[in-house]
Amino acid sequence: MTSMFDSYQLGGLRLPNRIVMAPMTRARATADGLTTPAIATYYAQRATAGLIVSEGVAPNERGQSNVKAPGLYTDEQVAAWRPVTDAVHTNGGRIFAQIMHGGRVGHEAVQGHQPVGPSAIALDGQVYAGTALGFQPAPVPYALSTREAAAEARVYGEAARRAVEAGFDGVELHGANGYLIQQFLSSGANHRTDVYGGSITGRIRFAVEAVEAAADAIGADRVGLRISPGGTVWDTVEEDVPQLYGALAEALAPLGLAYLHTLVTTDDDTLIGLRKAWPGTFLVNPSEQIGPVEATREGGEEWLAKGADLISYGRKYLANPDLVERFRTGAPLAPTPEHMTFYQDDTAFISYPSAQYA
Repeated sequence: MTSMFDSYQLGGLRLPNRIVMAPMTRARATADGLTTPAIATYYAQRATAGLIVSEGVAPNERGQSNVKAPGLYTDEQVAAWRPVTDAVHTNGGRIFAQIMHGGRVGHEAVQGHQPVGPSAIALDGQVYAGTALGFQPAPVPYALSTREAAAEARVYGEAARRAVEAGFDGVELHGANGYLIQQFLSSGANHRTDVYGGSITGRIRFAVEAVEAAADAIGADRVGLRISPGGTVWDTVEEDVPQLYGALAEALAPLGLAYLHTLVTTDDDTLIGLRKAWPGTFLVNPSEQIGPVEATREGGEEWLAKGADLISYGRKYLANPDLVERFRTGAPLAPTPEHMTFYQDDTAFISYPSAQYA
């Protein structure tokens, strides 16, 4: 039976185990989207993961969803990432950059202009607009024209090229959790009648073009895609989930991507159907979507038995930088810290100790 501690060949990378550190928003970059020495320390501490996927990184100013989120659209940002990737590699690790375009999940106070989306439909909720404004009602996004949508898909390729220049081993496109790629997939956020909307074929088009752009830029075996089929974060509504994601998997399968990374946001039958339809590496995060229930080792082992190749963990990596060894030895896990420390406290960010092993 496959074990989490078995090695795995992922494209050109040999992973020493099948445990992946999932991407998590950290919000500790500078106002200009530059990473810091603390960020390098944070990822280097967790380099025993088979693979690290970074926090969401903005591919352009339009895509900047969060205050103090890092970017990959200026030369200065690329240079700031190099000490981070160097630190991970020095510690024997491997790291992909998650390219995250917020789309309508944003605010003018953060981005400097009106957020964009597939249609001029605001999400029902509030977004964080910085310390001065706090949480504000989500604004109505600017609806991208057909030509603008095509150009925005190509941005993922430009960011992928910069990621490799910054020393990343590859990239993961964030197609989950209600951000731009999933907004195009969503029947709630996408009311378009052009080639990027309407039918399932139209709604998957932006995702396919974004992935193709990244694959053309750096090679398909260095590109993954994260999805949350049927997920509802940021007011996401999706219809015909098995058909929608089946069509997406079918369209992407010939490319030879590094992996497809899914959250457990729909029923097992749909996800197992995706596993059977997907010819490449299948990565599962066995937790609720940004919910109160965290992923467990047992849940990961269940998904390995169901056909997953790799298992990702998010919050457990916050207070357990040595999560792989804790799982391997049965050492107790440190509890997940208070939610308010996720994004602010630099001391808590890098001060969690490794366990003491016999």
